[in-house]
Amino acid sequence: MKAIVYRTNGAPDVLQLVDRDLPAPGPGEVRVRVAVSGVNPTDWQARSGHPMRFCEVTPHLDGAGTIDAVGEGVDPSRVDQRVWLFMAAAGRPTGTAAEFTVVPEEQAVPLPDEAGFDLGAALGVPALTAHRALTVAEDGPRRLRPGALDGKVVLAAGGAGAVGHAVIQLARWAGATVISTTSSPEKARLATAAGAHHVINYREGDPAAEIREIAPDGVDIVAEVALGTNLALDLAVLRTRGTISTYANDGGKPIELNVPQNMVLNTRLQFLVLYTAGPQARAAAAQDVAAAVHDGALPVGEEHGLPLIRFPLDRTADAHRAVESRAVGKVLVDVTS
Repeated sequence: MKAIVYRTNGAPDVLQLVDRDLPAPGPGEVRVRVAVSGVNPTDWQARSGHPMRFCEVTPHLDGAGTIDAVGEGVDPSRVDQRVWLFMAAAGRPTGTAAEFTVVPEEQAVPLPDEAGFDLGAALGVPALTAHRALTVAEDGPRRLRPGALDGKVVLAAGGAGAVGHAVIQLARWAGATVISTTSSPEKARLATAAGAHHVINYREGDPAAEIREIAPDGVDIVAEVALGTNLALDLAVLRTRGTISTYANDGGKPIELNVPQNMVLNTRLQFLVLYTAGPQARAAAAQDVAAAVHDGALPVGEEHGLPLIRFPLDRTADAHRAVESRAVGKVLVDVTS
C-alpha cells in the first residue's frame, strides 16, 4: 500500500511517499481503507517538533473510509461499513495518511450513507473539541442533543476556523443562540453560512457592547481559540458563572489574569485538549457528534461555512504547508477513490 511517513522531526519536506505492507488488525481493531484524510494543526505540530515515540510515523489523526477487515472480538458485520476516524495516530505510528490504517474499533464511527467521506474526514479533532468546549460549563449539559442548550448563549471565537465552525453547528443543533466573532467580512460570511445567528467583527467598533446588546445577561459559554488576545473581551461579555473553554492560544499572546474580576464572576476557565480529556469524554463526544451527523447538522463545504482545500496523497507535504500557513477552510488529502 501507499503511505506517507516521516522518520525525523522537521519541515514538511521530511514527509515521504513509500510502499508498505498491508497492516493486519489485532484484537479489538479494524482495518480501514482510507478514502480521505483530514489534516489538523496538531498533525504538523507533531511532525515538526513533538518527541517521536516510533522510528517511523504515518501522520494524521482524522479520516474517513470503509472497514475492510476486523480483528478478533470485533463483529464481522462491520466489514464494508463506512466510518469516520478520530485519534488514529494518537499513541500509534499509523495515522490516516495511507491507503489503509488500523485503529481500535471504537475510533471508527459509523458514517451514514448520505454523509460523504469529506464530511467524515472533517469531523474528528475539530468536532470532538467543539463538543468538549460546549459540555464543560458548570450550569450546562454534559451531553449534546437537540434542546440541550436551549436558552443558552454561546460565543464562538474565530467562527471561520474548523473548530469554530463545529462549535457553531453543534451549538445551534443543541438549541443555543450562537454569536461568532471574526476578523473580516469574508470570515463573517463563512460563520454566517455555518449557522451563527449573529456575527461581529472584533476589530471594529465596540464588540463587547454589540454582544451585550444581543445577550444583556451575558454569554454562557465562550469557545476560545485565542485566549491571550480575546480574554478581555470574553470577560466583558461573560455572565456570572459563565465558562471560557479554550482550546488554543492563536497568536501566542501572554495571558494576564485579573484574579478579583474572575472571583466576582465565578469564572470557569476550562483548558482542553482531546489527548488528555479522558476516554469517557471522547466516547460521549463521538456518540453525540454521530447523532448530529445523522441529523444533517454538520455539513461542510464553502456553502456551509467550511471551504474544502484538497491535495492528493503524494502532495501531503503541501497539505501540511497549507495548514501551517493558516489556510481558511478544512485541508483534506484524497487517499483513494
